[in-house]
Amino acid sequence: MRRPSGVREPAEPNSAKQQERYARMLRAAGRLGAQHGLERMQMHDVARDAGVAIATLYRYFPSKTHLFAALMHDRVRRLDAESPSPPPDLSPVEAVVQLLVKAGGQLFEQPRLALAMMQSNNAASVGDAPGVRQTDEIVRDLVLRTASVTDPTDRELRAVRILELAWYGLLTTVLYERSSAADAQEGVRLACSLLLGPVIGDRRT
Repeated sequence: MRRPSGVREPAEPNSAKQQERYARMLRAAGRLGAQHGLERMQMHDVARDAGVAIATLYRYFPSKTHLFAALMHDRVRRLDAESPSPPPDLSPVEAVVQLLVKAGGQLFEQPRLALAMMQSNNAASVGDAPGVRQTDEIVRDLVLRTASVTDPTDRELRAVRILELAWYGLLTTVLYERSSAADAQEGVRLACSLLLGPVIGDRRT
């Protein structure tokens, strides 16, 4: 998809000072996004809360979509870093169930922010913002690592991708208040059983 005219590539933070400023902007977006959601949050409020000029904010995040997609990438990266290896007596399928249920529960704690991040990630995934493909890759690799799969087959990769999409769909129904968190948890368990069970089973590598 061609980038809309007038929307430039976001800058990347390189120096320690730029990275600290970048992190402040993400934290401000998290606070304000949790309060107002995607549509009602204003970029100038983010800049003020982060203590940066509005031009600096737009340099790194040309739109709210870029900002919330980057925030989701940051949250997923942290989830990956903070997720320990599952205990050896836990089946791969159950380990993935527990991972996705825990991650979903964290998102449900701030539903407006979660919906803003997911909407932006979906919009950016068609090519409007950089970094989103690697966000999905982090989720994929985390699921595979949790399932103790170190050398996935094409079939396993496809199964995990379908599981990702099912998980996103279940999260969205809760965030739009069309189902309960408990229903989503059962849906995650069923999806893992149907999609991963026949493919991964009790594989341990």
